[in-house]
Amino acid sequence: MALKEITYKAQTFTLSYELVNPTQEKVLLVLHGWGSNKEIMKQAFGKTLPQYKHIYLDMPGFGKSNNDMVLTTEDYGHIVQLFLEALGVTPTIAMGHSFGGKVSTLLNTPCLVLLSSAGVVTEKPWSVKLKIATVKFLKPLGMTFIRDMFKSKDVENMSHEMYETFKNVVDEDFEDFFAKSKSKALCFWGKEDTATPLYTGEKIAGLIANSQFYPLEGDHFFFLQHKDFIAQTITAQCEEHEC
Repeated sequence: MALKEITYKAQTFTLSYELVNPTQEKVLLVLHGWGSNKEIMKQAFGKTLPQYKHIYLDMPGFGKSNNDMVLTTEDYGHIVQLFLEALGVTPTIAMGHSFGGKVSTLLNTPCLVLLSSAGVVTEKPWSVKLKIATVKFLKPLGMTFIRDMFKSKDVENMSHEMYETFKNVVDEDFEDFFAKSKSKALCFWGKEDTATPLYTGEKIAGLIANSQFYPLEGDHFFFLQHKDFIAQTITAQCEEHEC
């Protein structure tokens, strides 16, 4: 594990990262999803794609990287770009899972690998709508403990800054960013994914002009069981076609 300090909007971020195959020239950046960290991504892909230098990064507020300010996804994109500049690298491929898929899209790398990316607003279940309505009704009465009871499991034990960040990004419509992407995109999705359903992957692949879509068996973390297929596809598509 290594640490790199960068400054963004007068705030200092100490970012934790790890390199695999550090002597390789071509760079693969791998970004985790919300509530996760670099370790699960390294577990999946650390022994694949030996022709690339892998960079596994804990994004601000996750793993061993700090965050003391409220952020948006675009802020995360700027911070990651500053981190890459501080390392002196330009990735050929950005790979992102879930929330990390949105951040990866902002980096405009030649090749983009999306693993059940977030970014398409989905219809909320009736139970969730009821919770939101209840919180909005009780908030003027000062009954903030109700809000805390209904907080998503995705933000349990998180700071105020990260909770506000979560609210910024959770229902974010990223379709315009996907439509503007110039990257060659490989979109891998879990057929049983309920966090970012399969139809959202089909929509994202349709929005990105140069993309291919791969539905695979599994849930939101389907990539753990399909890492070899994903790696083989990246080698074939991102190298043979020089994305």
